[in-house]
Amino acid sequence: MPKTLNLYEAKTNLSRLVDEAAAGEETNIAKAGVPLAKLVPLKARKRSRRAGGSQGRIRIAADFDAPLPPDIHAGFTGGPKR
Repeated sequence: MPKTLNLYEAKTNLSRLVDEAAAGEETNIAKAGVPLAKLVPLKARKRSRRAGGSQGRIRIAADFDAPLPPDIHAGFTGGPKR
């Protein structure tokens, strides 16, 4: 169960509360005894991506940028089928 602190106490101890949140502890912050906010740990960041990471796994067809057949093109543009 997360602990609850009033706003003044949370402001006074913010640095400690952030350290505790980073360690996995949750804290509710209240104003006049009414909980209004929650200090929680951030989820771990995903690994950063690197350029060329999919090299050799993706193939682009030679006709990738060729014009679409008329009936498919009409579906995108709303024009008549030819």
